Amino acid sequence: MEQLIENKLIKADKTFSEWRKVPFEEKQKLIAKAAEILKNNSEKFGRIITTEMNKPISESIAEVEKCALMMNYYADAENILKPEKVESEFSYSEVHYVPKGVILGVMPWNFPFWQVLRFATPAILAGNTVVLKHASICFGSGNAIVEVLLEAGFPEGVFQNLEVGHQAVKEILEHDAVKGVSLTGSGKAGGEVASIAGLNIKKSLLELGGSDAFIIFDDADLDAAAKAGVKSRLQNCGQTCTAAKRFIIDEKIEGEFLPKFIEEYKTYEVGDPLNKETKLAGMARPDLADELEAQFNRALENGAEIIIPLERISENEFKPGLIRVQEGNPILKEELFGPLGMIMIAKSDEQALQMANDIPFGLSNSVWTKKTDRQLFFIENLESGTVNINRMTSSDPRFPFGGSKGSGYGTELSLLALKEFVTARTIVGN
Repeated sequence: MEQLIENKLIKADKTFSEWRKVPFEEKQKLIAKAAEILKNNSEKFGRIITTEMNKPISESIAEVEKCALMMNYYADAENILKPEKVESEFSYSEVHYVPKGVILGVMPWNFPFWQVLRFATPAILAGNTVVLKHASICFGSGNAIVEVLLEAGFPEGVFQNLEVGHQAVKEILEHDAVKGVSLTGSGKAGGEVASIAGLNIKKSLLELGGSDAFIIFDDADLDAAAKAGVKSRLQNCGQTCTAAKRFIIDEKIEGEFLPKFIEEYKTYEVGDPLNKETKLAGMARPDLADELEAQFNRALENGAEIIIPLERISENEFKPGLIRVQEGNPILKEELFGPLGMIMIAKSDEQALQMANDIPFGLSNSVWTKKTDRQLFFIENLESGTVNINRMTSSDPRFPFGGSKGSGYGTELSLLALKEFVTARTIVGN
């Protein structure tokens, strides 16, 4: 291991021994200060995001502002980590929540500030320290987050950025100082990191891919569903784990809904990512565009029909595509990470549910219907970490966020996230 990385891990561990003793409320004050810095400099930090991974600047600014909103949520949160007294016959009868130590964050490029701070904020508030292994194209974002936290008054060593490649993760995670890992990324990366963590008996949290269903029925507000559906598919150039990827349409409204959807879809045209009016820009890297194009061609080879062609206009830019896919197409078992959507037609509520669940993922689905009994049917039977009713998927600091099946395990956001990287220690006796 490089001496610089070794030194940072040792520093994180040493800082933890003091940071864990800082009162919860004092940590919250620092988090509030960091939120203020982010909010006041959202355009500056948004430009870093856009420069690194091509997201439209308006979306980058919104990402930074959402980070500030989330951090303010934790700055005002109830301290659920206080010792809990348990009724018993013993003099000592308590549960204490003890932070684990240094936690490694392995984070992706698609939301360079949000993914990092979504994980790090509750982990740090719980008393842990964090080392970040960011995507290689987002080292600038990682360093900017370090600067924000230092400016807010966090001690050096509470949050550090490690500018290393993915090959260094194994050695870092195996280091004695590191006590757990949180990864947001692909299923392949998640499986590899979870395996290393498991072999070393260390806690892991995984937020992985998705192929979310967006289900529209005949009693829905079709105009609202069309607008929200397209935004959900194409924001961040379709490079979002919770993006709507499969649009399951009630056959009764195919003729009415699909034209509305296509019309809205075609309003997303590639533009300059630094222009605040731009809604769609290029993908983060040319190799990612290559992969999406290959998936598109495989889908067609297996019977998918083109509704709107996926047209490549540069090394990393596309005119967004839309395909009609039948059950059984292998593409349904993959995640499409880019501006390509899939249309499926359902003959019944039961078939729509079967289509929605018949994939390896289970992140966040969206159902558009006004009927309460139909809403409850999908709420009770969809296999996903989140079910949205008459709204597109979006995470909210107040609510738990996490997946099922191949979409990972563990909870981010909400008060529950404060207990992800702590040990519940029982104190009992006379």
